[in-house]
Amino acid sequence: MATTLRRALALIVAAGAVLATGPLAGAAPHTPAPTAGRLLSARPLTTAAALPSAARTTAITYVSTGATGAPIVVSGTVAVPRTPPPRGGWPTISWAHGTTGYADACAPSKDTAGGPSHDYLAGVDTVLDTWVKRGYAVVQTDYEGLGTPGGHPYINGTSEANTVADIVRAARALDPRIGRDWVAAGHSQGGQAALFTAEQGAARQPSLRLRGAVAIAPGGVDLSQTVDYVRSGQPGAEAAEAFLPLIVLGAQVARPSIDPAEIFSPAMDPMLATAKTGCLTQMRGMTPVPPAQVFRPNADVSQLTGYLESQDPRRTSPRVPVMIAQGTTDALVSKPGTDRLVSTLCGKNANVDYRVYDGADHRAAVPDSLGDAQSFVSRLLAGQPTPRTC
Repeated sequence: MATTLRRALALIVAAGAVLATGPLAGAAPHTPAPTAGRLLSARPLTTAAALPSAARTTAITYVSTGATGAPIVVSGTVAVPRTPPPRGGWPTISWAHGTTGYADACAPSKDTAGGPSHDYLAGVDTVLDTWVKRGYAVVQTDYEGLGTPGGHPYINGTSEANTVADIVRAARALDPRIGRDWVAAGHSQGGQAALFTAEQGAARQPSLRLRGAVAIAPGGVDLSQTVDYVRSGQPGAEAAEAFLPLIVLGAQVARPSIDPAEIFSPAMDPMLATAKTGCLTQMRGMTPVPPAQVFRPNADVSQLTGYLESQDPRRTSPRVPVMIAQGTTDALVSKPGTDRLVSTLCGKNANVDYRVYDGADHRAAVPDSLGDAQSFVSRLLAGQPTPRTC
């Protein structure tokens, strides 16, 4: 795989020069590069990352555009149904995964039965498998920098949207029986990604037909307040620490001037080191640092805060219908935050179907919303109106 990736990187060097100096230089972040979605490699996948009901699952690499606007290689998976494709090809669910970590080992395509993120990914794959059974192709991006060279710009909306959209084009190059109709869907970090894709995905891949998006427990709302929240030492502040290295390291990928060493105190060094090689599960098992010792005294976090504000999904303006799902007992993505998100999107005249699941926590929102999500997508593909909360 390392050799394949080196060859893939060499193939897109020329594309990078075109992007930097050619007619696309300085274009909007969602503007498609000429090579965006180009399939680079493919190999059969038989590990835990394969969907059991698929006719086959393939691990692929493809070209996309990263958080800084440079061309990148991205990995992911493509699962196709056993049923014959309908006229026009199988519709596609492009799945955006929830937070797994920052290191390459956290990439969903690398999942194994004993993998560091398997506890989370296995539950999600059970849900995704039902889509394959219903005749959908399911593609899953690993995002920028997970499983491929470069850092992972955690919760960068444009980078996520690029990779979510571009893998659909790559999948069609792999198997022409995959049709042009697709829906973006995701959970947690992926819910935020789905909303950015709802805004940017159609322009990113105009030869495809983005019909809508499903955002389950979407993260990123009020993320810019994370530093103040941890500093306050409120209940739950220590639990939020596991995400801090991902947030700051990810921000540095997109904005290299953001330096974790200038933000965190030395007490956070073990957690930062773990974030670079381990996954979220390992980080959540570490002993928390007292909130008052997390950040350097008088650390300037203004640049970080401004960057995180720009990644808040409330800043999006979805251009396709969106279903948003939220559990009432979610301790990671709060219902009040998602309520504010929905209210903001409604204020922009977005087509939003907001579904709330009583008693569902962060993970349970995925299976609990499945029936509504499949009904929502079926209506989209049939050209029927979807329920509107606003």
